[in-house]
Amino acid sequence: MQYMLVMLETEADFAKRQDPNAAGAYWGAWMSYAQAIHDAGIQVAGAGLQPPSTATTVRLRDGQRLVQDGPFADTKEQLAGFFIIDVPDLDTALGWAAQAPCASGPGVEVRPVLLPPSAA
Repeated sequence: MQYMLVMLETEADFAKRQDPNAAGAYWGAWMSYAQAIHDAGIQVAGAGLQPPSTATTVRLRDGQRLVQDGPFADTKEQLAGFFIIDVPDLDTALGWAAQAPCASGPGVEVRPVLLPPSAA
């Protein structure tokens, strides 16, 4: 079964990406985690995301497109990236989520991937 691991980070976590004193440890932890998922043969897809300040939100209101710079929600945790993994069950997916570098901070949301109606 496929599960999406939604990686959440704080603004401080995003700042570590560019901090000369923290970037090595930050990226090292993520590269190690990504390599472990790859080596286990369970990775279907995955990507990190640029910081929330680069986001653009689009909504339709009365048929008109409204565009807002930045993320829609003002929250402490922001979407940092994702992995889609193919594992036997939820417990296995939770085990992989618990190994993510952000699991000790904002956390990892784990959701089953919805299959198209014809594939169900």
